[in-house]
Amino acid sequence: MGTGVDRSLWPVLLLLPVLGLSEALPDKWLPGDYSNTMADAQRFLSDYNSTAEEVLFYSVSASWNYNTNLTEHNSELQVKASLEEQAFSSAWGLKAKQVFTRNVLDSLLPKEKKLMDKIMVLGPANLPQKEREEYNTILSTMDSIYSTAKVHPQPNISWSLEPHLTDIMANSNSYKRLLYAWEGWHNASGVPLRDYYPRFVELSNQASRADGYKDTGADWRSWYETENFEDVIDQLLKTIEPLYLQLHAFVRRQLYNHYGPKYINLKGPIPAHLLGNMWAQTWNNIYDMMIPFPDKPNIDVTDEMVRQGYNATHMFRVAEEFFTSLGLEKMPDEFWEGSMLEKPDGREVVCHASAWDFYNRKDFRIKQCTTVTMEQLSTVHHEMGHVQYYLQYKNQPVGFRRGANPGFHEAIGDVLSLSVSTPKHLKTIGLLNNVTSDYETDINYLLKMALEKIAFLPFGYLIDQWRWNVFSGHTPPDRYNADWWYLRTKYQGICPPTRRTEEHFDAGAKFHIPGNTPYIRYFVSFILQFQFHEKLCKEAKHTGPLYTCDIYRSAEAGAILEKVLQAGSSKSWPDVLQEALGTNKMNASSLMTYFDPIIKWLEEQNVNETMGWPDFNWVPPIPEGYPEDIDKKTDELEAKKFLDEYNRTAEGVWNAYTEASWAYNTDINEVNKQTMLAKNLEMSAHTLKYGQMARQYDTTDFQDASVKRIIKKLSDIERAALPSEQLEEYNNLLSNMETKYSVAEVCRANGTCHPLDPDLQKIMAESRDYDELLFAWKGWRDAAGKVLRQDYKRYVELANEAATLNGHSDNGAFWRSLYETPTFEEDLESLWKELEPLYQNVHAYVRRGLYKKYGPKHINLKGPIPAHLLGNMWAQTWSGIMDLVMPYPDATQVDATPAMVAKKWNATVMFQESDRFFTSLGLLPMPQEFWDKSMLLKPSDGRQVVCHASAWDFYNRKDFRIKQCTVVTMDDLITVHHEMGHVQYFLQYKDQPVSFRDGANPGFHEAIGDVLALSVSTPKHLKTIGLLDKVENNAESDINFLMNMALDKIAFLPFGYLMDQWRWKVFDGRIPSTEYNKEWWNLRMKYQGLCPPVTRTEDDFDPGAKFHIPANVPYVRYFVSFIIQFQFHKALCDAAKHVGPLHTCDIYQSKEAGKLLGDVMKLGFSKPWPEAMTMITGQPKMTAQPLMQYFEPLIQWLEEENNKNNDILGWPDYDWIPQTVEVPVTGNKVDFLGMSVNKSGAIAGQWVLLVIGLVLLVATIMLAVKYRKSKKPEKSLSTMELKQKY
Repeated sequence: MGTGVDRSLWPVLLLLPVLGLSEALPDKWLPGDYSNTMADAQRFLSDYNSTAEEVLFYSVSASWNYNTNLTEHNSELQVKASLEEQAFSSAWGLKAKQVFTRNVLDSLLPKEKKLMDKIMVLGPANLPQKEREEYNTILSTMDSIYSTAKVHPQPNISWSLEPHLTDIMANSNSYKRLLYAWEGWHNASGVPLRDYYPRFVELSNQASRADGYKDTGADWRSWYETENFEDVIDQLLKTIEPLYLQLHAFVRRQLYNHYGPKYINLKGPIPAHLLGNMWAQTWNNIYDMMIPFPDKPNIDVTDEMVRQGYNATHMFRVAEEFFTSLGLEKMPDEFWEGSMLEKPDGREVVCHASAWDFYNRKDFRIKQCTTVTMEQLSTVHHEMGHVQYYLQYKNQPVGFRRGANPGFHEAIGDVLSLSVSTPKHLKTIGLLNNVTSDYETDINYLLKMALEKIAFLPFGYLIDQWRWNVFSGHTPPDRYNADWWYLRTKYQGICPPTRRTEEHFDAGAKFHIPGNTPYIRYFVSFILQFQFHEKLCKEAKHTGPLYTCDIYRSAEAGAILEKVLQAGSSKSWPDVLQEALGTNKMNASSLMTYFDPIIKWLEEQNVNETMGWPDFNWVPPIPEGYPEDIDKKTDELEAKKFLDEYNRTAEGVWNAYTEASWAYNTDINEVNKQTMLAKNLEMSAHTLKYGQMARQYDTTDFQDASVKRIIKKLSDIERAALPSEQLEEYNNLLSNMETKYSVAEVCRANGTCHPLDPDLQKIMAESRDYDELLFAWKGWRDAAGKVLRQDYKRYVELANEAATLNGHSDNGAFWRSLYETPTFEEDLESLWKELEPLYQNVHAYVRRGLYKKYGPKHINLKGPIPAHLLGNMWAQTWSGIMDLVMPYPDATQVDATPAMVAKKWNATVMFQESDRFFTSLGLLPMPQEFWDKSMLLKPSDGRQVVCHASAWDFYNRKDFRIKQCTVVTMDDLITVHHEMGHVQYFLQYKDQPVSFRDGANPGFHEAIGDVLALSVSTPKHLKTIGLLDKVENNAESDINFLMNMALDKIAFLPFGYLMDQWRWKVFDGRIPSTEYNKEWWNLRMKYQGLCPPVTRTEDDFDPGAKFHIPANVPYVRYFVSFIIQFQFHKALCDAAKHVGPLHTCDIYQSKEAGKLLGDVMKLGFSKPWPEAMTMITGQPKMTAQPLMQYFEPLIQWLEEENNKNNDILGWPDYDWIPQTVEVPVTGNKVDFLGMSVNKSGAIAGQWVLLVIGLVLLVATIMLAVKYRKSKKPEKSLSTMELKQKY
């Protein structure tokens, strides 16, 4: 928008440094002597014209040299030339005012009088010397502020308006980034101008008044030679307003779809930074977001231009041929010799495209850093339109070498672009193979044009509305910004995206304000260009819609143009318009005709939209966390494509790793281990790659909750965040720890060795020999725990480092984050406190039963229970000792094992029965791959395997397996259903994105498996499937059943809770590596009421004897699952319309329960777990009430039984330990302190140690008393929690 040097503004030319007007003019440029006669007035005009050509050639040449070679020297020459030009104008203007009277001037011909009037308008040259210098200083300072303004996103990084900020505004879809660019530019360029502009207005008005105008606004409006100019343009705006409102409503809706209701109010103005342009003046840069029919081809011939070998010169030749085809002038040789059509190497230039008139009637040039694009092809035609104007009016007097009014020059450039951009023209010049003419393509084209042309009109109107108000005093300095935004909201329907006050000066962020360039010309040009276009198309005999017209090769259209151009400003613009168009008025009807199809289309789209912005004062909120993350991506559509790619590739990578892991777990050997580790590294690399890409997105304002959720999950790249060497070390540590655990064995003196499964597990569950149990218990910890201690210490360091690289304080914080509950720890503690009385009743009752079996030597009825006596290696479930604590031994006992054996069940039959359970609920059967590939039995071919039962998802949506060393027992039947529950979960969510193929929280997966077991274990179900002859319906049988369940479920709760209590404290440093074992047993004492059966030290590492510790599997999920499975069970039983006590419910064959369960499983991890909880239970929280309801009969029975026995709840003798037992002898020797000695020697040694121990005890007590007097003890963590020394 603009020519090289705007001669309509020569009185107000910007002077860079302040040199005043003292530059001496050469004598030949000074006016001569003239008398006050008409003849001398005419001679004056002739002399002025010839001299002005010389002066302007000199001035324009200096300006050209500077703009095409930005050096200090050229700058000085330009300033000198500009000063001389202004001195020339001042000298001749003053001479005319001094010599010629109004009578003489009135006797001149109208054109001569008009020229003389122009010469005598001096503008700033009217000011006294001091004020002139001040005026020039202000203009120079404002220009310098604007030209050098920069935004600094980071120290030592700066963004200029061109190209950085303009590129951001045009191409970014990030609300924050756009806001930062917008706010940064308005603050950097506008705020510093605030102090200068009021004084500039005063001086400018003073100069205009000296020329006879009321103020500078009146001066500028006079150029349009229309008495009611303000009314004319106001009426034009009103004409196009309905179209603008339709466009505004449509754009606002599309922005709403992208940015959401937080930032877009469908009844309010649009935030100013979202429209693709720093000033929201044109909106075509957001066309991709607005495109009505995306599947239609986009008419962009850039690629074809490149293919045909277009370069800058050829583009200008093509444009020249357009003009000559109309019968207009070709470019003179000077044009081709002097123009700068490409950006030169090795020097700085002003790239902004502009056309230049050198005022010698032969030298006309264009300065443009042309690139081969369709958009630049239009710009080439636009700029050449200016040159054509120069060529046509070159023989006019200098004063008439400009457009008929300031809008004409721009209109002529643009009217040509209206033809050049049509598909018809592009096909004619060989850049388009065929013209696609259909409704949808046309609508796409017209919307793009509307975003450029219609969107601009209110902005083009209001800039000078604001300035005219400023110049007239209607807008005083203390309302500059308020009135600016009032007008922008009133006319454009936009609002500032941040709070703006009178400290800001947002008008100044637009070049034309500090540059003092009137702007209404562009509004006028946007109206006129369509009037010209319609007339030219009519002369070219165009038929069809106006927007398809191309005037190429129409001599008739060229003749109309020639007449307009040749007149320059020698005639009033209404006369020029009348001669060319047959009307002397500007009229928007041609524009409305051009856009008629898009007007109708927009009206259809906007049927339910609010026209305008009744919420006038609405402004958007500041984004959360702004101005952080401005460099992050916020394009949600791009994010979805990224996630599609991730999902596609992740399935392959995860499948490969899972296959390798399966191979290793079902055949432990070094080759498989190395393969697994290699695939793990590949998976980590994939996780790292896509995790880092995910971290580039700011999802704060994404509309699709699923996209936000996946990006958040992907951004936590876990171990993959570690540097490669540490990642490899981490993977090796985990593999080594799991291997050491899996191959550990306990050997007897006779050389017989026992693996954990099934040997040691069988001993722990079935043996009632105190010493044999101790052998298995201690032996396993020596074999599997001790060896892991050093590995585990290093693992903690690496796990914490990975967690901190992912933004967590430690690895425990990361694990807890998976539950998406800020109060998670508090919630768990609250649940435990609710359940603790029930546990203590079970504990007291079981302790009494063990007392009966093992006596006071091994059981203290007020103390903790030795950890090896509870039927399980880890005392996590106690059902293995049901025979010792059965409430009613003579009542029916629910154990289907004998029936299963009698019916010759095997592992496959057990899994088939479980499959029938699921299909009876209307859920999915196991696919064939499950039966073909699962490992349902421990192999008999000598392979070492990880027997721990587990379900596997191979991430290809068809392969799901279970690995289990199944034995034919009722316990394993329940485990089978549990693992099949996991696989059913896999099947249900298999079509979710990979990131959502998980439980709603880590506890959900376990709960789904267990909730089925609650039905399977009921006598009712066992009878239904033929494993129980009859169901005893009496209180004693119920209590036996509930006791058995409690030994599994209630006994487990504190263990499920404390496992990760210990790890969280290890991760956050509250438990140092020097106290691993001590604090482990303190927690087991505190929560479980258990003690080690033999002394434990820090040489031991008893936590490592539990699989989940070396395998790095978080454990609190099981505590959570043991709570929520009862919530699920109650909800499913209600759906199945169960009647009776909750513990008797069996949902088998209930399609209603199955649908409820299936719907929740289908969600996977796609929704926060409270939503999934609400779906199945009707409320979003974890609660222990259904569990308490399930066990209600047992709770009452236990309370009565414990009261009857006077049993104490808890373990007040917390520091009690069982009496040391003699290690079993082999022959006549015993093992004493690692030595093989005879029995009598060992007894003597024990007495010696006892005496030494007593002496040391007395000495220790005396020292402790003495020390206590001098200092209060510092309590360790365990002291605070348990008031107990280790």
